[in-house]
Amino acid sequence: MENIATSRVNLGVRQAGPAPIIKYCLYARKSTESEERQILSIDSQIKEMILLAEREGLEIVEIKRESHSAKETGQRPVFNEIIDEIRQGKFTGILTWAPDRISRNAGDLGKIVDLMDAKLLIEIRTFGQRFTNSPSEKFLLMILGSQAKLENDNRGINVKRGLRTRVEMGLWPGVAPLGYLNQKLMDKKCQIAVDSLRAPTVKKMFEKVAYEHYSGRKIYNWLKFELNFHTRGNKPLTLSGVYRILDNPFYYGPFEYPRESGNWYQGKHTPLITQELFEKAQTQLKRDKIVRENKEFAFTKLFTCGYCQSGISAEEKWKPLKDGTSAHYIYYGCSRARDRNCKNKYIREEELIDELLKIMDVVNINELGMRQKLEDEIRRFNKLQKIVNGKTGNSLVEEDDVNIRQYAKYLLKEGSTSDKRELLANLRSRLNYKDKKIVMID
Repeated sequence: MENIATSRVNLGVRQAGPAPIIKYCLYARKSTESEERQILSIDSQIKEMILLAEREGLEIVEIKRESHSAKETGQRPVFNEIIDEIRQGKFTGILTWAPDRISRNAGDLGKIVDLMDAKLLIEIRTFGQRFTNSPSEKFLLMILGSQAKLENDNRGINVKRGLRTRVEMGLWPGVAPLGYLNQKLMDKKCQIAVDSLRAPTVKKMFEKVAYEHYSGRKIYNWLKFELNFHTRGNKPLTLSGVYRILDNPFYYGPFEYPRESGNWYQGKHTPLITQELFEKAQTQLKRDKIVRENKEFAFTKLFTCGYCQSGISAEEKWKPLKDGTSAHYIYYGCSRARDRNCKNKYIREEELIDELLKIMDVVNINELGMRQKLEDEIRRFNKLQKIVNGKTGNSLVEEDDVNIRQYAKYLLKEGSTSDKRELLANLRSRLNYKDKKIVMID
């Protein structure tokens, strides 16, 4: 939305004669039509209407600008402001370029006519017409407003018909996807051409996913940090943009329009990839998604990197052993989302737990934020011990800070993934990881 600006212009000239003095608000609204068809810009409208006011001796007390469409009722903040100020008596006339600047819908037009009926709005002046509270002039104003609405409705129908014709011909109806360019020549209008600068990279994205098993995140980092790849708008491609490309069958030919309508068309554009490559990439993406959704590591998203403040991610490693089995390890390290070249070191999960146990030795028990739950667990343990041993009397384990701390450490070593995550998530201090050390930050 264009910034709304108001200013005050007093030309110091008033209408002569016994007629009531009318104070005008000059209202300029940007046309919603294309630049070629737009008659005047906002500044040009204002200039022309000020010249008209000087010739006619009209007093302009305020100038208002707006860029909102007038097709929908009540959706223009500046227009609504004008209506309120007319009711307050701030001005009694509107000066505007043409009737369709005021309204292209019945609701807003009705508000204007109601103000004229109530004698709060005395006159509307346009570049070539004048509308007052007389029945014939109000009728003409309503006809012109209705005509503008009819033009809008017909334009919408014609646009939809034109888009439908385009897609049935295999032509993409909007802005070309990344890797293609819209043709600007009149004899090739609505056609798209391969973007020789970016198309090879788009093709390589599919190949890296299909054959090198890159994830969407790895593609994103490859584009940003290794290629310094930019879109047509000279901006880095976002992670969501990466997935939109990899999920788009347009790159091998067919496309759906409108989106999620179930209406598919065979495009006439030059494919960047084969259908086989697209399907291989999709298979890999689905496999990667399943792994991400099903595998939850105990300590991810709980720390930040001490160097670049990125999140901490985890990955699994298997090392083949001489006896034919394999050793399984989980490593944690900086995700490098903020700094691709972050130097923070990786740490094995066992070492990370040792660091967290040190935190439990010094943390204020009240810092845990789940003290009550830990105390309840100790009581449950005592009750179980009494039943097993057939003993009565005092608790076998006291519910003091020492044993609450020990129980928290037990959860870190032997608890389930959800137990560990809940315990650390309830810490009131933030945890920072740097060079195989964990520190608490208030």
